[in-house]
Amino acid sequence: MNIIKSIHNLTRFEWCLWLGSALVVTASYIAVGEGVLSLITSLIGVTALIFVAKGDPLGQLLTVVFSLFYAVVSFEYRYYGEMITYLGMSAPMAVFSFISWLKHPYKECEVEVGRLTKAKAVVLAVLAVAVTAVFYFVLRALNNNSLFVSTFSVTTSFLAAGLLFLRSPFYAAAYAANDVVLIILWIIASISDISFMPMVICFVAFFANDIYALINWHSMQHRQQKDKKAAKQVNVSFFQQIN
Repeated sequence: MNIIKSIHNLTRFEWCLWLGSALVVTASYIAVGEGVLSLITSLIGVTALIFVAKGDPLGQLLTVVFSLFYAVVSFEYRYYGEMITYLGMSAPMAVFSFISWLKHPYKECEVEVGRLTKAKAVVLAVLAVAVTAVFYFVLRALNNNSLFVSTFSVTTSFLAAGLLFLRSPFYAAAYAANDVVLIILWIIASISDISFMPMVICFVAFFANDIYALINWHSMQHRQQKDKKAAKQVNVSFFQQIN
C-alpha cells in the first residue's frame, strides 16, 4: 500500500467531493461554535469514505481511526449502540476488510470486486437479524437514547460492514441507508445539544459519498469484468496459436 500513490490516484471529481464534504462539515462547526471532537471525527470520516469509494485499502485504515473517534462522540450522548457498534463491529471489520483487500488486489490501490452469492447473502441476512435482536435487548438494558432508531442503525451498520468485507458494491447502498438513520439520530441529539449538529452534517456528507461509492464500485466491477474477459480471450488466442 502506497499512501502517496493513493492520494495521486484521486480524480478531480473525487478531490472536489472530498473538499466539498470537508468544507461543509467545517462550516457547520464554525456556525455552532463548539463540538471540535465532532469536527475532527467528521473530517476523518469523509476522508476515509473517499478512499473506500475507490476500493483503496487506505480507506479501511482510516475507518478504524474514525470508528474510535465516533465511539467517543456517541458515548457523550449516551448512544451506546453506536459506541458498541463501532468499537465492537465496525473497527474490527475494517481491520479484517483491510487484510482481505490486501489479499485480493486488482491493481495497485484498488481491490478486486467480489461476487455476492445467494449463500453469502442468506448467511449475512440471518446474522443481521440475530445481531439486531441481541443489540436491542442490550441497548434497552443500558437505557440507550432513541432505542428503536439506534437498533435499526446496528442492522444497517452490520450489513454494510459485512458487504464491505465481502467486497460487494452493495455495501455502499447499506451505508447510505445507515447514513439516513444516523442523520435522524443526530438531529434528535442536536435538539437538546446544538454541539452535535456537525454530526448531522457529517452524515449528510457521508450520504453523498456513499452514493458516489455505489456508482463507482459498479463501474469498477464492470471494468474489471471487461478486463478479465479480454485477458481470457488473449490467452485462448495465444494457446491456439502455439498449438
